[in-house]
Amino acid sequence: MSRNTKHLSGEERRAGTIETVIDLASEQNPEEITTTAIANRMGLSQGALFRHFPNKEAILKGVIEWVAERLLSRVDKAAKEASSPLAALEAVFGTHIDFVASHPGAPRMLFGELQRSKATPAKRMARTLIENYAMRIEGIIEEGKAQGEIDALLDSKSAATMFVGIIQGLVMQSLIAGKMDNMRENASGVFKIYRRGIVSTL
Repeated sequence: MSRNTKHLSGEERRAGTIETVIDLASEQNPEEITTTAIANRMGLSQGALFRHFPNKEAILKGVIEWVAERLLSRVDKAAKEASSPLAALEAVFGTHIDFVASHPGAPRMLFGELQRSKATPAKRMARTLIENYAMRIEGIIEEGKAQGEIDALLDSKSAATMFVGIIQGLVMQSLIAGKMDNMRENASGVFKIYRRGIVSTL
């Protein structure tokens, strides 16, 4: 942020906090991110931080909201601008990969929340994000079946689950390797294999 943090509005401060958490998550285990570390990275006191978020759980919920809003808006735009359902699937796939490569802390936050034993607001929101995303993919697949692009006998729900799973697999492999650009390098070839499995042969 270019403006002096002392003169930021409440909304700007909240947005800055969320972006800081995502940046920190790209560098370390999300579970180890403390409010002290967040405040220090922002050049604030913890008291100033808590004027905008009542506690750490509220910060985590804000982070998942940020990820959900931006990811879904980007994939919706990509799908809408595509010329056909199959093109929409490829556009969504590439857009998702680009989003994660640009914000590597985002999937780490999501995976971290989903692994928590407690049913926190952030965890519920992460689950909702994945469910809503899969529903979007299933809808595109159904449209493709209706237009004759996609195999009419295809199990749309399973195909949507596989679509999400492929992206998650690419993300995990890149996180393990510590090379997020690997996703971009592998995405095209992987999607071609997926496409071959769902396309109509009639």
